[in-house]
Amino acid sequence: MGLFDFIRGEFIEVIDWVEKDKDTILHKFPDKDANIKYGAKLTVRESQVAMFLDEGRMADLFHPGMYELVTQNMPLMTTLKHWDHGFNSPFKCDVYFLSTKTFTNLKWGTPNPVIMRDPEFKQVRVKAFGTYFIKVCDPSKFFHEFAGTGRQVKVSEVEASLRDIVAPRFAEALAEAGVSVLDMVANYTEMGDKIAPILQRDLDAFGIELVKFQISSTSLPKEVEAFYDKMTNMNMVDDMNKFTQFQTAQSIEKAADNPGGGAGEGLGMGMGFGMANMMMNNQQQQQQFQQQQNQNQNQQQPAQSKAEIMAMLKELGELKQAGVLTDEEFDTKKKELLARL
Repeated sequence: MGLFDFIRGEFIEVIDWVEKDKDTILHKFPDKDANIKYGAKLTVRESQVAMFLDEGRMADLFHPGMYELVTQNMPLMTTLKHWDHGFNSPFKCDVYFLSTKTFTNLKWGTPNPVIMRDPEFKQVRVKAFGTYFIKVCDPSKFFHEFAGTGRQVKVSEVEASLRDIVAPRFAEALAEAGVSVLDMVANYTEMGDKIAPILQRDLDAFGIELVKFQISSTSLPKEVEAFYDKMTNMNMVDDMNKFTQFQTAQSIEKAADNPGGGAGEGLGMGMGFGMANMMMNNQQQQQQFQQQQNQNQNQQQPAQSKAEIMAMLKELGELKQAGVLTDEEFDTKKKELLARL
């Protein structure tokens, strides 16, 4: 190989980027300090842009298409390199490819519960999780404000950097929404739409567009969830006496399945007797209530005179003779009427 062939082999004649994974946002073309040949071919694929930098300064930006690198296609580079009067020899610059596609399913969450005022329960602590989609809308701003001069930027780096921005903005939107935790699930979409423009103002500084923001789930502390579950069960019970008896029976069963020793046994027996007494008291109260109702009904019935009772007995006799009443039915009703005399 001659000297001319060796030098020619150091020239870059084709510049392109074939994405090997779906998670790379920024990729530096591996020039290995080689010279780019004047007239080299540049290929920019769909959902890509190519950025040419001269000594760290942003020069020309190429959108999808195929280009021949000559002074006519590189106006800013021509100015920076002072090629105004013509140039046809190799040159050096940094070439970066940036993906402009939408990156989906980035995760966000509140590392600590958000304390919010609830219209029904005063104050509650809420944790939330969700996903969002982003894309780079301003390559130059993204490069200067976020990427820097690194050789590669992964979407996971962006996701980690935005995590500390998303959670506080969610807390702000949650406070402004004034939605009860009981109705929060039905308002996921509405709340997501409110949070999106607030987040976008923060992302504008990095040249990033928030394509979609959504809330996937919200959760409450375990003790609060347990309290709400009890309230739900209470609302579902029509007969409180039966509910109390059922709860007491369950408690007795648990105490019997978990007997203790020594003082524990005495405590368990005491609790068992106490629960049993509570059940008996509830039953007695229910029986007394039923008896009181029966007495009230009897008192409300108007008193009948002797003549009215005799007339009813006569009607009963006629119904028996007509075959409408049986002997047994006649005797039962007769005793009832005679008892009123």
